[in-house]
Amino acid sequence: MRTDFLPFSKPALGDEEINEVVDSLRSGWITTGPKVKRFEDAFKNYVGAPFAVPLSSATAGLHLTLLALKIGEGDEIITTPMTFASTVSMIVLSGATPVLADIESGTLNIDVARVAEKITSRTRAIIPVHFAGQSSDLDPLFSLARLHNLSIIEDAAHAAGTEYKGKRIGSFDSVSIFSFHPNKNITTGEGGMVCTQDESLAEDVSLLKFHGMSREAWKRFASSGSPNYDIMLPGYKYNMMDIQAAIGIHQLPRLDGFINRRKEIADQYNRALEEVQELSLPLLAPYQQRHAWHLYTPLIKTELLTIDREQFMSELKAHNIGSGLHYKAIHHHAWYRKNMPVDDSELPNASYASDRILSLPLFPDMTDSDVDDVVTAVFDIIKKFRR
Repeated sequence: MRTDFLPFSKPALGDEEINEVVDSLRSGWITTGPKVKRFEDAFKNYVGAPFAVPLSSATAGLHLTLLALKIGEGDEIITTPMTFASTVSMIVLSGATPVLADIESGTLNIDVARVAEKITSRTRAIIPVHFAGQSSDLDPLFSLARLHNLSIIEDAAHAAGTEYKGKRIGSFDSVSIFSFHPNKNITTGEGGMVCTQDESLAEDVSLLKFHGMSREAWKRFASSGSPNYDIMLPGYKYNMMDIQAAIGIHQLPRLDGFINRRKEIADQYNRALEEVQELSLPLLAPYQQRHAWHLYTPLIKTELLTIDREQFMSELKAHNIGSGLHYKAIHHHAWYRKNMPVDDSELPNASYASDRILSLPLFPDMTDSDVDDVVTAVFDIIKKFRR
């Protein structure tokens, strides 16, 4: 057994990120400023988007995108139950109604056939989540959107560096919303980015992110700026800071290397665990893609064990192995059970996965020996509690 604890996730931060943050602190410019603009330009060039808006979080991006699209009371948005709560919470807080479509049992991405069944005259948008870094099947979703005049809002929180049929997520004619939380493939501490080809939408999101102000603070107070500004509409305070962007500036050039290492770890897990009957391993979709491997999420077949998923995670912890829960399905959370109940029979794949899924450690600085320790712990637990 390990003598030290292996966390589920850990950001890969180097001297370049640290020195850039220190430079920001010493400069006296720590809120939104020129480094945010540098990171914005670098990120939109990386994904291939003509317009990008840096924000304090992906949740902020979801909120402002819904507002910019004027989605609200009476509207319906179809999305997946297998996601973090913010995806659905922002729909509720916009005044619209979330409609949950079941997932594919292997990829855990939204099932396009189930989406088609949920479309009504009130549907305004579809929000697919690129689960664990694997792209949803976008072509049929775009076809549905064109047929019914719907918006596609890609929840790309897991998908920095993900590709679908040779194109990076963020480069399609949709809205893509990325996260830079510390457990994501690159981080800015906290942060997010809205990428789009729609200049008008990008302008609306940009206005909404900072009080509806016509000129951002750094532009007003820079040597070439003017302190004058106007309020164009009531807005929010969702801006990214320079001390965050300072980290992202140096994380982004390392992203492809991070993904390559994540894939190596995922491949190592797959080889070691593929014959374990008590596990369902993540499956790759059949279309051309690049999986970013943000998460590695096997399902624990608890019907073949004498313990449940929570007990399995506790056993991992006893072996000094961390784990994560991504995700408990939306309709299993208390607020949604009370206010928007959905029977498990309507979402059978998501309901099955919700009770069995866990995330094994996966981050670029893991060693092959770390992966072996995780695999050994999994084998030991299964052997101990096998029916």
